[in-house]
Amino acid sequence: MTPWKVIDRAPIPKGGELQLAQRGDEWVVRLGGHTLMSSRAHDSEETLAAWALERVAEPRDILIGGLGLGFTVRATLDRVPPECRVIVVELSKQLVEWNRTHLADLAKRPLDDARVRIVEDDVMKRIEAASKAYDAILLDVDNGPSALTTGGNKKLYGTKGVAACHRALKLGGVLAVWSAGPDEDYVRVLDKLHFEVEVKRVTARGPSGGASHVLFFGKKTAPSRKPRTEE
Repeated sequence: MTPWKVIDRAPIPKGGELQLAQRGDEWVVRLGGHTLMSSRAHDSEETLAAWALERVAEPRDILIGGLGLGFTVRATLDRVPPECRVIVVELSKQLVEWNRTHLADLAKRPLDDARVRIVEDDVMKRIEAASKAYDAILLDVDNGPSALTTGGNKKLYGTKGVAACHRALKLGGVLAVWSAGPDEDYVRVLDKLHFEVEVKRVTARGPSGGASHVLFFGKKTAPSRKPRTEE
């Protein structure tokens, strides 16, 4: 079997090192020896975008948290009108660079699309700064609320993070979240903060199977109320 070849490495702001590796036509990004994303398993990321946008009447302003290998961005662009604005927030400057170079053709160069604007920042900060700004927020950050590899991402999926997402969405807007597995606590927080919740299980490789992932969808149905406690 063809061995993996490490193409590039990059430290991440909150500790650890990202590795970009290639074997034949397959690409992976690893953190601490664990594969975070693979070019062979991205159907669930595309489904996240497709199903989120099915739940939005007129998508005009979309926020995507987590660039990954570009598949979620591509699936979004394929489903929104020419006048739509797609803001992609990614903390890793190097991951953005890899998407412009080594990985650019995997998802047909989504970052070259004029509708896309890349923001190199913590997505939580971007969401907290917004009010009724987005028709949809798509989050593929870490492994979702159920299996975090970086402790700093916990706040995004807790009460404070969910409340911020609610405020950042327009009425009727949709929060869509990719997760490695189920999380009943996260569902309860979504419900408490006035989201109409759906939970869907999908596979990473479509009909061919692969790992099973969970997608959370929450539609904003009422004004947000301040949570009793914040994390």
